[in-house]
Amino acid sequence: MRRRVWGTAVALTLLWATTAATVTTMTVTVPASAASQTESQAKERPLPLDQLFDNTAVSDDARPAGADFDGSGGSLSAQDLTAAGWTPGRSLTVQGASLTWPRRAPGEPDNVRADGQSVRVRGHGDALAFLVAGTGGGEESGTGVVRYRDGSRASYRLTASDWRGGPLATKAVALPHINTPGGQLAEKARLYVVTVPLARGRAVDSVELPRTGDLHVFALSVRPESRGWTGSWAASASGYTAVGPWTDRTLRLVVHTSAGGPRVRIRLDNTFAATPVRIGGATVAVQASGASPRGAPVPLSFRDSGGSEGVEIPAGAQAFSDPLGFDVPADSNLLVSFHLPGTVTAAPVHSLAVQQSYVSEPGDHAADAAPDAYTSTILNWPLLTGVDVADGRGAGQGEGRGDERGDGLGSVVVLGDSITDGEKSTRDANRRWPNLLATRLQKQSVVPRYGVLNHGISANRVVTDRYPGDGVSTDTGGVSALHRLDRDVLAQTSARTVVVFLGVNDVRWGARAEQVVDGLREVAERARGRGLRVVAATIAPCEGEARCTAEVDAERVAVNQWIRSGAGSDFGSGSGSGFDGVLDFDAVLRDPGHPSRMRSAYDSGDHLHPGDAGLAALADSVDLELL
Repeated sequence: MRRRVWGTAVALTLLWATTAATVTTMTVTVPASAASQTESQAKERPLPLDQLFDNTAVSDDARPAGADFDGSGGSLSAQDLTAAGWTPGRSLTVQGASLTWPRRAPGEPDNVRADGQSVRVRGHGDALAFLVAGTGGGEESGTGVVRYRDGSRASYRLTASDWRGGPLATKAVALPHINTPGGQLAEKARLYVVTVPLARGRAVDSVELPRTGDLHVFALSVRPESRGWTGSWAASASGYTAVGPWTDRTLRLVVHTSAGGPRVRIRLDNTFAATPVRIGGATVAVQASGASPRGAPVPLSFRDSGGSEGVEIPAGAQAFSDPLGFDVPADSNLLVSFHLPGTVTAAPVHSLAVQQSYVSEPGDHAADAAPDAYTSTILNWPLLTGVDVADGRGAGQGEGRGDERGDGLGSVVVLGDSITDGEKSTRDANRRWPNLLATRLQKQSVVPRYGVLNHGISANRVVTDRYPGDGVSTDTGGVSALHRLDRDVLAQTSARTVVVFLGVNDVRWGARAEQVVDGLREVAERARGRGLRVVAATIAPCEGEARCTAEVDAERVAVNQWIRSGAGSDFGSGSGSGFDGVLDFDAVLRDPGHPSRMRSAYDSGDHLHPGDAGLAALADSVDLELL
C-alpha cells in the first residue's frame, strides 16, 4: 500500500489481482480519520475464522430457539445438515476448494457476520473460496482486502445469495427445513460457495472481510491451483434424476480422453443432491471393447476416506481420487469403474452421453478384468464429471486440485448445448465436435496439445434454467450458463480458454436478442476476470425445425451480428462484443443460397443438429491459434 496525505484526506493505492497474474491499481481517497482506522486494522493480528465466530446459525430440532441466524429467530436444522453429510468438522470439497464445516455443536457460535474482521488464511492458489449465505432478504455484497505475504494487498468483491430466497441453481446445498422458535418450516435453506480471484504466484497471509452485517461466513480457504494437471475429459451434471435403483452395483463408464499423460485422477460430483453417496472400490483401465479392459483395471484411492475403501461424498460436494501412476493414452477410451455399496435411487447425471456404459450384477466388480458381470447398459454418465492427467513432474503432491510444481498443458473448456453435447452424432464413435477438435490438437505442433473439456448440455440456455437446480426431476437441460459458469468453467482443471457456443435454445424459446447478448457479455466478463481467454461461436441456422420461425431467425441473426462486431476490441471500451476470438459456426454450417437453413450435407435431418459431417466441419474450422 502506498500512502500520501493531501490536507485532511489520504489516497490509498490498492492492488487489484486477476488470475491471469496481472495486477492493476485502484486509488481510493478516504478521510484522514478513516486512514488511521485502516492502519489500525492492518496492524490487527489476524485470527483463524473460528476464533471470530459471533453468530449462531444451527439449532437442534428439539431446541429450535437455540440459534438466531437471521435476527428473526430463524436457523438451520442440525439434523438436516447431518442427513446431508455436513457434519461438524467435516472437510467438504466444492468447486475444487476444501472447506471445513464448523466444528461446533448446535447452539454454539458457528459463523461470522462480515464486519471487517482480519482472518488468518495461508496458501498459494487461484482463488479464495467462501462458504456463505446472506440473511437480509436479497444479495449481500461488500468489498474486502486480501493481504499477501510480500506486503502487497488487493481488494475483492464478495456477494452472497440469501439463505431463504437465493437461487437453488447455484447453491452448494439446500436443506429441507428452517427452524424457528415457533416450530419447523417446510422451506428450503440454502448455503453457497463463492470464489474470488487471487494473484497467482503470491502467498496469501490474511483476508479482511467486507463490512456487510447480513453476509455470513462459515468457512474460507485458498483454492490451490491445478498446476501439473491437465483436464482430459469432463462432463457437466445436467440434472438430478431417478436411477436404477442400484443396490450393491458397480458402474463401468466409458469416457474418451483428449490429452494423455503418465498419471491420472478422477473427479466425482454429488451436485444437486440432498443426501450423501457412498463410493466403494474404484478403478481405471483402457478399454479394449465394450466392458472389457485392456489389462487388469488399476485401483484408485481417495485420501479423504479416512483409511477406509472408497469415499462418501456429502450432498453438493465432490471428491478427487488420489494421483495414480497410470499411462493414459491421448484420444482413447477409458473404463472408469466404481462400486455403489448402498442403495442409490437418484443421482446427478450427464444425460446425453452418446456412449454406452455398463452396470453390473450385485457386488464390487470394479477390479474385474472380465466383462461378464456387466449385464446392463446405460446411456448417461452418473456422478463422474472429470478425468485429469499429469506429466509426472511432481503433480499430485498437494491437496484438492493440487498445489503441484510444474505446469500442465492447459485445457479448453467448451460451454455449449446439444450441438456440442453430440446430439445426432454416431453413438460410441466420439464424433462430437470437441472430440474431433481434440484429435486435431493431438496431431499438430503449432500450439500446445491442450486438453478439451466438453461442457455441452442438451437443451441448455444462456439465461434461463431448464432444470431448477434442486430436487429429482426428469428435466436434464441443466441450469443456465450463467448459473453453471463457476462450476463448469472457472473451477475446471487447468482451464485457459472457454469457447461459448450457446443461444439457439434461448431464442427458440422466446428470448430476445438483447437478453442473450447481455448473458453472453456477463459470461465473457466473468471468465475474463479470472484470466481466461473467451472465444465465442456464432449461432447456427435452424430453419425447418418447428420452433425456428422467421422471428426466431431474426433474433439469432442479431445475436450473431453482436458476436462478430468486436472480436479483438478492448472489452471494457463499450465498443463491440470484445471476445478474444470468434468462431463463425453460422458461416460454416449455413446454406449459401439459403442462409437461414443448414446445408443439407451437414443436416442430421432435424434441421437443428448437424450430423457427423457437420460436426467435423465445425471442428475443422477452428483456428487453433485462437485457443
